[in-house]
Formats: sequence, C-alpha cells, structure tokens
Amino acid sequence: MIDHVSLQCDDLAASRRFYETLLGALDITVAMDFGDALGLAGPDGDPKLWLGKQTTGGTQREIHLAFTAPDRATVQTVHEAVTALGAEVLHAPREWPEYHPGYYAVFVRDPDGNNVEVVTHA
Repeated sequence: MIDHVSLQCDDLAASRRFYETLLGALDITVAMDFGDALGLAGPDGDPKLWLGKQTTGGTQREIHLAFTAPDRATVQTVHEAVTALGAEVLHAPREWPEYHPGYYAVFVRDPDGNNVEVVTHA
C-alpha cells in the first residue's frame, strides 16, 4: 500500500547510524546515497524509506514507523542493537495481546524523537 516514506532528520549522520543498526537485522540497507538524502531498501533494492536533512524548519511532530520482523528472535536482535547505540527504549520486546495474539514488538525512539517499532505477528 505504501510506496515509500521520507523522514526529515535534524542530524542525518546520527539517523543513518540509527536506522542502519535498527534495520540491519531485517536485511534493509542504504541502497542510494545522495549525500543529503539516503534511500534504504530491502533485498529487492527498491528504496522504501528515505532519510534527508531537515529542510522545512520548525519543530516536527512525532511519527510512528513500524517494520515487520520475521520472528521474535529478530525483534530481540534489533532491541539489543539499538540499546547498544544508546537509543531510548520506549517498550522492551514483549507480546501485546491487546493488539492480537502473537503480536510481539519493541518500540524505540530514533534520533529525531520518532517512535519506531519492530514487530512480528507470528
């Protein structure tokens, strides 16, 4: 349904480190680098997440992004990786039965204050 998402970042280098660490376990890497904009893609090479320098000024509002993980072990791997980066953990990995049985996720804060989730539905 979504073709791509683009985030404006106050510190593009910090955001790149965060998202490369967070998404590495999901086999998502930087596929295009224009210096002031980065396109991240999965194995198909088609960038779906773009990071760019903040250009519109002002305070941005929190965005929630959720990425699909294949299993609980991957959710745990992501949690450990971003914790090592010093990212704020909003909710440690756990099952969220109020969403549906098997909904297992971690929620963390990116360098720009966005709420980023990695979830498996298995």
